[in-house]
Amino acid sequence: MPTVSKRGEIMPASPIRRLAPLADEAVARGVKVYRLNIGQPDVPTPPAALEAIHAVDRTVLEYSPSAGLLSLRQKLQEYYRRFGIEVDVDDIIVTCGGSEAVLFAFMACLDPGDEVIIPEPAYANYMAFAISAGARIVTVPSKISNGFALPPISEFEELITSRTKAILICNPNNPTGYLYTPAELMQIRDLVKEHNLFLFSDEVYREFCYTDAPYISAMTLPGIEDQVVLIDSVSKRYNECGIRVGALITRHEKLKRNVMKFCQARLSPPLLGQIVAEASIDTPADYMRSTFMQYLQRRNFLIKALNKIPGVYTPMPMGAFYTVASLPVDDADHFCAWCLSDFSYNGQTVFMAPASGFYTDPGLGRNEVRIAYVLEIPELERAVEVLAKALEAYPGKKASDA
Repeated sequence: MPTVSKRGEIMPASPIRRLAPLADEAVARGVKVYRLNIGQPDVPTPPAALEAIHAVDRTVLEYSPSAGLLSLRQKLQEYYRRFGIEVDVDDIIVTCGGSEAVLFAFMACLDPGDEVIIPEPAYANYMAFAISAGARIVTVPSKISNGFALPPISEFEELITSRTKAILICNPNNPTGYLYTPAELMQIRDLVKEHNLFLFSDEVYREFCYTDAPYISAMTLPGIEDQVVLIDSVSKRYNECGIRVGALITRHEKLKRNVMKFCQARLSPPLLGQIVAEASIDTPADYMRSTFMQYLQRRNFLIKALNKIPGVYTPMPMGAFYTVASLPVDDADHFCAWCLSDFSYNGQTVFMAPASGFYTDPGLGRNEVRIAYVLEIPELERAVEVLAKALEAYPGKKASDA
């Protein structure tokens, strides 16, 4: 029998989706599952986006240009300008979701064996994309005790080698919800400038920052204009995860040429998805404000409710729609699986993402979970009640909490 690739064998399973079969089995048993594991917003997609689908009157659904529809890229240029991001249309390359933007950034910037330094916990798929590119992820742990703030820059500098090619940040952060301060962003800027590195900046949650300060994009940091690679997606801000449209933005001319080779190899981003995305950019401000306020209210409720459960702690996230919580359990991976396979309260249970999958160090995140507040507050309230009951019943409590 032929053997499969080692690359596939070392590819990590998704901490977000790998327990889905257990959730499906729970549903088949008649259990109501509160899905807090994945950033799939429940807020309705903008009406203009849905209308754009119904208005499609093409007789042929053809390939689009490999860089994306020009009209969409022009709309994106206008959108970025609202956030002080000044780029040319040719700096914007449309991708099949933000995920492809990350993959193409890695493939176009990194050779096999090159290294990317990332604060962790970090979005789990970064590791998968690095493996696909033959690159190596090097992590700097942040701590729940200080809200997952940026680790000291000295810890980054200690990890820089001749193979280091880039720093990657997600801001606001997935999975922690942390929002980097202006001072932290300037520290990162100084680091990449001094060591001549790329800065990959995943900014797909920029619409959801719960502070009064204006959002600061890495694209606006002075002195590293040609070193920043911006990762973007319409999935989260317009609640359109299924259309798979994102963007890679860079002013680096040679990098753009590299990326375009990969774009041409995959031919075209989704035509219908691009039509929907273009229509979405004209979404009225009141829709965006309403969506923002829903997440803000959910965040405020959830964090307060979680911290009332004995032994549970989560910091206040300042962006995105996730939080990482520490639980009084010996193994959050086992606990999350147990909630789906062996537990229910009044016919209900919770589906959370074990945080260990967002770390590369197997010793970190063992008692932490990521929770996405993508349900309405009444459902979040019931989910928190179920979680509290699960923690009371779980046989694997920490010894000090038993």
